[in-house]
Amino acid sequence: MSFLEIRSVSKSYRQHQALKEVSLDIQRGHIMGLLGPNGAGKTTLIRMINRILAPDSGTIILDGTELDPKHSRRIGYLPEERGLYKKMKIGEQLLYLSRLRGMSAGDSLTAAKKWMIRLEMQSWWNKKAEELSKGMQQKVQLVASLMHDPDLLILDEPFSGFDPVNAQMLKEIILERRAAGTTLLISTHRMETVEDLCSDVVLIHKAGVVLAGPTQAVRRQHSGNQIEIHCAGDLASPPPAPPAHTPVNSTSSNSLAISDGIASESTGEAIIRLVFEATPSEWPAIIEHYNHHSRIVYFAERLPSFQDIFIKAVGPNHQS
Repeated sequence: MSFLEIRSVSKSYRQHQALKEVSLDIQRGHIMGLLGPNGAGKTTLIRMINRILAPDSGTIILDGTELDPKHSRRIGYLPEERGLYKKMKIGEQLLYLSRLRGMSAGDSLTAAKKWMIRLEMQSWWNKKAEELSKGMQQKVQLVASLMHDPDLLILDEPFSGFDPVNAQMLKEIILERRAAGTTLLISTHRMETVEDLCSDVVLIHKAGVVLAGPTQAVRRQHSGNQIEIHCAGDLASPPPAPPAHTPVNSTSSNSLAISDGIASESTGEAIIRLVFEATPSEWPAIIEHYNHHSRIVYFAERLPSFQDIFIKAVGPNHQS
């Protein structure tokens, strides 16, 4: 069931078409990855969902109802750019921002304390925003987006400015919110974020939707009939290629040996990784060939990364 529906939305700034007839659906409780090169229209779309901007045409529907002011209490938004009051204390800012979302004074204080403890920010209550680093300010705005327990959480480049420890913390929070039924929209240039977290993806380019769908379905649509095989053997005399097939990519390493799918310390055995373009009907013959000439430790259909899909969709020389 769709929780957020975008229906033929368009937006222009004078002579610039930011979005043109964009339509997409985000299912309740799903994590949608919003991708696109700089200037594609992602920020414009996010601002319209937050009612910062109004579309020139089209409709945005949240939970079955056309978007209106009361929906702001159901939406949490972490912007890419910092938006804190530099001279205002952090505790005061969080209470103020949560009151704008319709929370009572008591609930605001309880939620602020809970999240500040969770994110190890207790000592920041009386600090001013200008005293905090970029990553620390990011955590403050994350708390502000979570305090009112939104049904829709929009995160714009959420991992920007975070070190690995805080990035892991954010990932855990995202997964917790999804498990609790929250619908999430994550705009990011980090393709690994999409592959790790997102159940669905939409790619916007030149003001329109280029591709959209479940992440695994999108990867399969762009798979190119490739199979990846890892063989163990002697690097000096690798197994011969099967008749009528030449690997399109291959690498080797003698620093690791693989046993039962687990990398272990080097045993001097080489692992040769081979990728073939072949129709699925040809895969059994290729696998049988390498199983006869060496020891196969792994084989699977090779799905493209979203980095590959992104570059193929928008072109390596697009204008940012």
